Amino acid sequence: MRAAAVLLTVLATGYLLQVSDQGDRSTAPRALHRVLIPVPAQDATAAASGREYFFTRLEVVPVGRRDITLPILMYHYVRNPPSMRDDLMGYKLSVSPADFTVQMDWLTTHGYHPVDFNDVRAYFAGNEPLPASPVVITFDDGYADLYTTAYPILAAHGFKAVAYIVSGFVGQPRYVTPAQLVQMDQNGIEIASHTVDHVDLARSSNASLMHELVDSKRSLENLLGHPVLDFAYPSGAFNAQAVAAVQRVGYDTAVTTLFSVDHSVADRYLWTRVRVGGGESMADFVSSIGKPMPSTTITALDIETAEIPVPPLARPSQQIVR
Repeated sequence: MRAAAVLLTVLATGYLLQVSDQGDRSTAPRALHRVLIPVPAQDATAAASGREYFFTRLEVVPVGRRDITLPILMYHYVRNPPSMRDDLMGYKLSVSPADFTVQMDWLTTHGYHPVDFNDVRAYFAGNEPLPASPVVITFDDGYADLYTTAYPILAAHGFKAVAYIVSGFVGQPRYVTPAQLVQMDQNGIEIASHTVDHVDLARSSNASLMHELVDSKRSLENLLGHPVLDFAYPSGAFNAQAVAAVQRVGYDTAVTTLFSVDHSVADRYLWTRVRVGGGESMADFVSSIGKPMPSTTITALDIETAEIPVPPLARPSQQIVR
């Protein structure tokens, strides 16, 4: 009995999510109309029915947009910043744990939903919507505090993130270990590539390019046991040769250090980011994120039966109805 109800739910929500762009190729999706699923009153109230009905309202960005507004936040260290006099570069790359926590708190209280690039891929493929006010939280290089400091704060907020890892640095002092990468990969942190040695790809020979791109991808995939599809240019340096090589070796997206919050499939090898360098005010942090995309509300029905206990729908902040 529950299987039929689940099928009804999937069909109804699937209809809701797909009607946004039928015959309309503009960038803005059509408005969606809520589908009401009737439930007999006696079934909903009679104890003998053995059923419980759960309605979940989800705020989503319907599929069908060719261009999306998606802040991709760029972090490096989450630590107490070093002295500007002794380590100016380290200072500019460091966000204190207190500031990082406040920023994550702000995202939570203002309805932002962290996603990873697998979610973005599913959206552009037309398979799943994005949650309302989506944001991608990324970390470059794979410093030790990614695991010891940032990861626990993210987990406490129930947030996903993406970690761009320099594969040749894994296991070295001040960097994450292989075991830590595996643990994070299994618990909401998408692991992506940041080359083998963090070299300037815009000044690299073709042989060096292929080594940095292929060997990093292969090393991380061997460790994690699944494809690694996303990439970040070290120091944001790239040229036409580097972009073509990233695409040729099998990556699906690549990010730069250029600023913007607007993205499309067509420019996915040059996606831009929002640098969070530490020391900025909350007003500056909020301003850099921009205004979220329009979203719409869908209603999903989940029916529990006494015969077949099944977990209810996942929380909307973590997962959209599939």
